[in-house]
Amino acid sequence: MLLNYCQREKNTMQASDPTAKLGKGFALIAWLLVLAVIYLLFDEAIAHKLNPNQQVQSVVNAQGQAEVTLTRNQSGHYVGTLQLNGVDVVFLLDTGATVVAVSPEVAKRTGMPQGQPYQVNTANGVTTAYQSHINSLKLGDILLRDLPASIVPNLTTTRGGTEILLGMSALKHLEFAQQANQLQLKQRN
Repeated sequence: MLLNYCQREKNTMQASDPTAKLGKGFALIAWLLVLAVIYLLFDEAIAHKLNPNQQVQSVVNAQGQAEVTLTRNQSGHYVGTLQLNGVDVVFLLDTGATVVAVSPEVAKRTGMPQGQPYQVNTANGVTTAYQSHINSLKLGDILLRDLPASIVPNLTTTRGGTEILLGMSALKHLEFAQQANQLQLKQRN
């Protein structure tokens, strides 16, 4: 009985003690900050695994060709970041895509015009795409200009519509060779 009375008194005192409430508030804030830091650390690690080529490095070889080496991601794909019409976008290298394919969101952000509609076969079936073109595409020191492209409304992308399919309309201007988990791209002169 005495133990119950003491416990009730302790609870009553803590409930009316403003420093106890303040302490609990600071403890909650501290835990939230710890969780936020952990999230940021893991988010960066996950982003690097998905896109190991966020900062594409390039060199110019003895023949004057710009060369870029890409590393495969954990899923076995070549994903990286390039500049499309001066805007950073994430790409997935896709030798099965006839042209560079972008979502309407990316087309809008990069100022790509929407031209005539036409039918395309995608991994998701037949859909309507729109003819377009890219003024400039820059991957490291590799610079390509005036490339055919398509705007594909139901293009399945990751990270909120920022991924494009880097298709053959761009890749045909490059030489590429794969060795182990690396893909070397060279701009043809």
